[in-house]
This record gives sequence, C-alpha cells and structure tokens, in this order.
Amino acid sequence: MFPLGSVLFPNAPLPLHVFEARYRALTEACLAGDGEFGVVLIERGSEVGGGDTRFTVGTVAKIAEAGRLPDGRYVVAAVGTSRLRVRHWLPEEPYPRAQVDVLDEEQLDDGAGERLRPEVERLLRRVLALRTELGDVAAPAAVTLDEDPLRASFEAAAMAPLGSLDAQRVLELDSPSARLEALERLLSEEAEFLELRLAGS
Repeated sequence: MFPLGSVLFPNAPLPLHVFEARYRALTEACLAGDGEFGVVLIERGSEVGGGDTRFTVGTVAKIAEAGRLPDGRYVVAAVGTSRLRVRHWLPEEPYPRAQVDVLDEEQLDDGAGERLRPEVERLLRRVLALRTELGDVAAPAAVTLDEDPLRASFEAAAMAPLGSLDAQRVLELDSPSARLEALERLLSEEAEFLELRLAGS
C-alpha cells in the first residue's frame, strides 16, 4: 500500500519518485511480483515517515514502467486500474500493507449516466477554459469523455480541479451516475466561482 496526499482514480496515470526506504522495498516487491499496489488518500499526517491516518477506499495501481537511479531511488510510472476498500491494515514493516477487497463497479441500467455524461463534459470544458483564461494551471479544455459512463466518470474526476476531499468523496461513490451527478454539482460551483473571478479581474 502506498498512502499519498492525493487521490488516484482508475485509468489515471500516477508518476512517482520513490526515495523513502520502505517504499523502495515496496517498489522492489511489486516489480518482483505482478506490479500492483494500492493507493489511498492520507486523511491526516504526511507521506513521509509514517504515523498517518488513511481513508479506506482507494485505487489499485499497476506499474507500467520503473527505473532505478544510481542512489537507489526509483522513478515509477503507474496507472490506476480499479477501486479497492481496505478491510484492515497489517503490520507496517517492511512497508504499509493491508487486506483489501477490489470493488466491482455497479453499472446502473437507468440511463442516468448516459444523460449526465454530456453535461459533465460541457462543464469540465468550461471550467478548464476559464482556468486557462485566468492563468491557472489546467488540463487542455478540448476534453472528450469516453462514451461509457463508467470510464467517463473516472476520466472527468481525474481531470477536474477538485480538492483532495472532494475527489475522495467522488471516488467513494459506487455508481457511474452517482459520480457524474456529484461532478456536475462540483463543476457547476467551480464554473460560477471562476466566472466571478474573471469578472473581477
């Protein structure tokens, strides 16, 4: 397990610079195995040194590439694959470990995800364009979300400028339509805020 100060969503990239001894050991164990590890958001505390409090819903990550530097540090490129829930934490040595359940994604048949996806895409484009206009760091505004509401919900969440707690709340929702509904609300609020900033600048 790799507790971090940010939320990882399925299908999103995760670049890591691994320097702490326990996470070097974790990286080596992953490279010797299936390349998978869990990522959870730190609720309180720091990424370095341990002693943190962690959320229980996170994401399985899989290493795509890894390079070892001469001083023993690693540069890792991983990608999120699926959500997980921690059943309980195991002893921390030689690195954080937990027993987890990989969560099955509930794909609802009510059509809500299909209806919400275009509006979330529109709002995301608007928010990213406004942030660019204001000089904020933002992903390119020419966003096209996947037609599948499940993938679209994770894509939008990964690209949206969310705070870590809002991102965690979205990650914990168990259906694409629930995630898209939450994103519609959050992006609407962000667009209103950015429009006020732009009007006052």
